[in-house]
This record gives sequence, C-alpha cells and structure tokens, in this order.
Amino acid sequence: RGITIDIALWKFETTKYYCTVIDAPGHRDFIKNMITGTSQADCAVLIIDSTTGGFEAGISKDGQTREHALLAFTLGVKQMICCCNKMDATTPKYSKARYDEIIKEVASYLKKVGYNPDKIPFVPISGFEGDNMIERSTNLDWYKGP
Repeated sequence: RGITIDIALWKFETTKYYCTVIDAPGHRDFIKNMITGTSQADCAVLIIDSTTGGFEAGISKDGQTREHALLAFTLGVKQMICCCNKMDATTPKYSKARYDEIIKEVASYLKKVGYNPDKIPFVPISGFEGDNMIERSTNLDWYKGP
C-alpha cells in the first residue's frame, strides 16, 4: 500500500555526528509503532501533504499532521524539520502560494504545541519527482532556505 507499518532504521556518520534515521509510521492504524520510533528521536521530520484536500485533512482537528506534531513535542522531540511534500501535485505545480499558505497554518499550530516556528525549517519537496530531496531543484527555484 506504500505506507510504513513498523519502524525502520538507517545509520550513517558525518564528520561531526553519528546518525540514525528512524522511519516511523504515519498511518493512524500504526500509531503505537510511530510512538516507539518518535520516543527515541532527537529531531523529527514532519512530512506534510501539500495537495488540495490532503493538507486540509492533515491539519484538521483530528488530522495526522496535527497529531504527529503534538506527539513529537510531548515525547520530548524539541527539534523539527517540516517537509511540504507533493509540491509537484499542487495547483499550479510547485506553487509558492500553496507553500506559503501551508507554512502559515502549520507554524501557527506548532507554536500552540510548544515549538518555536522560527527555528523550524520548512522545505518544499516532491518525494515522487525527487525535488529538493538530495539537491536543490530548479522546479522550486523560488525556495531560498537551507
């Protein structure tokens, strides 16, 4: 189905850090596994669906985007990176206006949860097309962040 069911680990080293990436489930049916993975993290990467309808469902009162952000903070994860995914499926494609709308709404919610949104990078990406995944994409040339 293309969803993560259990946590998966990838390890790598940089000159400065020893890193373990934990892929935790985002699907509501596997929330216990998501909690297990998140409780071990120093930093969370919150993947946000940028599509029309997808974002609105995720940020709604019972949405997964809200739930995951709240759980991460509650479980002690103080650092976060937000990735606005599926930017290739916005209208128009790679819409800066849609990205700005998402940042405004998510940042407001993250502040209520307890995060400082000024310290959270928001990165527009397309996992499907590979935009901004490894290197900067010309499709998102308006993005000037880290």
